[in-house]
Amino acid sequence: LCTERKENRREKKYRTHIEELKIALEENAWDGDWFRRAYFDDGTPLGSAENEECRIDSIAQSWSVISGGANPQQAARAMASVDEYLIQRGDGIVLLFTPPFDKSALEPGYIKGYIPGVRENGGQYTHAALWTLIAFAMLGDGDRAGELFALLNPINHASTRAGLHKYKVEPYVAAGDVYAERAHTGRGGWTWYTGSAGWMYRAALESMLGFHLNGETLKIEPCIPRSWREFEINYRRGKTLFQIKVENPLSVCRGVAEVLLDDKLLASGEIPLIDDGLTHQVRVTLGEIDTLPSKPQRL
Repeated sequence: LCTERKENRREKKYRTHIEELKIALEENAWDGDWFRRAYFDDGTPLGSAENEECRIDSIAQSWSVISGGANPQQAARAMASVDEYLIQRGDGIVLLFTPPFDKSALEPGYIKGYIPGVRENGGQYTHAALWTLIAFAMLGDGDRAGELFALLNPINHASTRAGLHKYKVEPYVAAGDVYAERAHTGRGGWTWYTGSAGWMYRAALESMLGFHLNGETLKIEPCIPRSWREFEINYRRGKTLFQIKVENPLSVCRGVAEVLLDDKLLASGEIPLIDDGLTHQVRVTLGEIDTLPSKPQRL
């Protein structure tokens, strides 16, 4: 923003601060296998292996990737820890943190007022679960992103009669939370009001299907499961229809080899969104450039 507004002094100040934050993260936030969530006023860490409760928190790990502020190797290791400790595939939930607060002397605030395993106290908080999906997509792990989307999709909680009776809430809207408390594991919490519905939409459309609008241009940069061979998007811009087909002949998770607009190659991969009232065909092929046949005419 500062660059666009030509506020050079402010831009330099902010960029310097960003670099200082990166150093501080590596020196003070890295716990060995994941990032700590916070520190109490007395210096006690939260979200650390030394904690009895809330040893690992998903938000710090996901945003180490999403923010771009962490060392890439540490960010990847942190997400591997999320996969190991917080994704409970058998129960179909992604925990906010574990173990939940119960008997420790730590006082993190109001979340300790919830029963262990309910809502923010160690249950699935769907905002954070979707940030986990987005982070895996940003790392290029389309298989993991697809797995998590299927796990978080509320309709899949009602795919069986047993699942429906366990979930108990509407399977056609996003639930803000899902319980991990032993007697009610998998039960949906608050529905209808949650902002996680918007994050679920963005996770699917932007992070997985790779649909990115930028002013008067569109880029398609998917990160999908290898098993997805193709998908289509119909996008209407004003009076103009863009029929987008994405093909994955080499079964990759991500990597755009070529983009065609009405059979003409777009060298930049950016699709101009001209509102001419016509229907345009967009073809996106995933894979490696060297494996594709000779290129058609460039725009």
